[in-house]
Amino acid sequence: MVGLPLGLLRPGQIGIVRDIAGGRQVRGRLSELGILPGARVRVCQNQPSGPLIISLGDGRVAIGRGVAQKILVEEVHAS
Repeated sequence: MVGLPLGLLRPGQIGIVRDIAGGRQVRGRLSELGILPGARVRVCQNQPSGPLIISLGDGRVAIGRGVAQKILVEEVHAS
């Protein structure tokens, strides 16, 4: 299994980006934001509607739901 969509993680959960299932334009835009395979992201806000807010490094980024479904992550479990 490559990963699950970022949009399925709950607030506070952490994931490692494994793949981006989008075209060149989506991949380019996410790359500009620092969302690349291997990046560690934490979900800050995931409401039933509206964008996902994730923390990435020192900042936060709002991601639309459609794009969030294309970001495939591996959930990191606290040890």
